[in-house]
Amino acid sequence: MAARAFWNGHIRLSLVTFPVRLYPAVTETEKIRLHKIERKTGKRIHYKNATEGEDIVEAADIVKGYEYEKGQYIQIEDEELKKLRVQSKHMIDLVQFTDIHDIDPIYFDKPYFLVPDGRVAEEAFVTLRDSLKKSKKVALGQVTIAGKERIAAIKPCGKGLVLETLRYAGEVQKASEYFRDIPDKSAADEEQVELAEQLIDRKTAPFDPSSFKDSYQQGLLEIINAKLHHRKPKLGPEPVKPGKVINIMDALKKSLAESGGKGKTSAKADKPAAKKHAPAKKKRKAG
Repeated sequence: MAARAFWNGHIRLSLVTFPVRLYPAVTETEKIRLHKIERKTGKRIHYKNATEGEDIVEAADIVKGYEYEKGQYIQIEDEELKKLRVQSKHMIDLVQFTDIHDIDPIYFDKPYFLVPDGRVAEEAFVTLRDSLKKSKKVALGQVTIAGKERIAAIKPCGKGLVLETLRYAGEVQKASEYFRDIPDKSAADEEQVELAEQLIDRKTAPFDPSSFKDSYQQGLLEIINAKLHHRKPKLGPEPVKPGKVINIMDALKKSLAESGGKGKTSAKADKPAAKKHAPAKKKRKAG
């Protein structure tokens, strides 16, 4: 495999232990990165390690600290952090299994591809994969990634497994604090709900991520191309501003009339236009 493993370790299920490798399942390499530069000279802006008094500090003199009072810190050395004996540093101990629908989506953080590390691990790996498929469950444990211990949810994905890190309970805000002033479901007009259900039904289709385009990134690339070739950017029409909805019922009926028969969602993006020359540094083409 060409990519380098992000994490190496073992999965343990009771008395069964086998080595695995972890790879990031998402990437942002296609995203355009903008740097801060000085307007007059075009020189890149760099940031240096400095104290509040603007004194430059060498890397060797920088230490982590916890602020227990305003302006008062307890210093913690890297060696002290290394002494933390975290079981999940190199071992994902599967301690529980649950239905995927029992996990609120708000807890999901980042996905990773999980693969067996070597032929010896394949038998145990596929056994876990197939048993999760048949039981329709996800395996739960903990994993340490980039020095932080996270909850791990493992589920089948094609011929392999996907590990998704989950947020801890203390990291998720209580929804009730934000939703308390919203009327409950009994406040909605039944006929309006039925019309909305019909609209949902007409716009229902299998999810296809390739049908959605990142219009901001494409527009940004068009601006860069235009500046490189000394022309005006072709950014398309201005977005339509939403009007004020005076009558929900009339708006729903009009939406249904415009939606037509069942088909793919109207959110589906158009196919990219013919490719143009992109900035030399990015070695990519504009959509």
